[in-house]
Amino acid sequence: MELLREIKDKQFSEDGSLLKEREASRAVIFDDNNLVALLFVGKDNYHKIPGGGIELGEDKMQALTREIKEETGCEIEVTGEVGEIIEFRSKFNLKQISYCYLGKVISKGVTNFDEGEKSHDFKLLWLPLREAITKLENDKPLDYEGIFIQERDLIFLKKTADIL
Repeated sequence: MELLREIKDKQFSEDGSLLKEREASRAVIFDDNNLVALLFVGKDNYHKIPGGGIELGEDKMQALTREIKEETGCEIEVTGEVGEIIEFRSKFNLKQISYCYLGKVISKGVTNFDEGEKSHDFKLLWLPLREAITKLENDKPLDYEGIFIQERDLIFLKKTADIL
């Protein structure tokens, strides 16, 4: 998978081996109306593409399928790769590697947000790709994590527009 960018809030003098590492699978998914799934995180005032952490015993595709089902209620078919982004978040002593895919909705269902997502007031939206990009460009995240998510997912959405 193509490395699209590394995002850092500061330079790390060491090789990064002391950082906690987290991997995540995400996707830009399109429904039959060519609309993209986007999550609005109301509590922290930003949008994000669906996806999340790869749990112990899962591979990238298993995690992607699970996360997309939980956050959008959809079953999807993966149709391609968007790319990979590595984030270095000093506040969390974290190196996060996100793998992003393209997907097509096979069937829609109901979201199943976890307690953390509910407490952050997650809402699912379906928007044209260009409008989704504009939403992220205009976001003003209220927290540290949201700033990283905004930059990361904006790169993924713009790369998707380039691919299509």
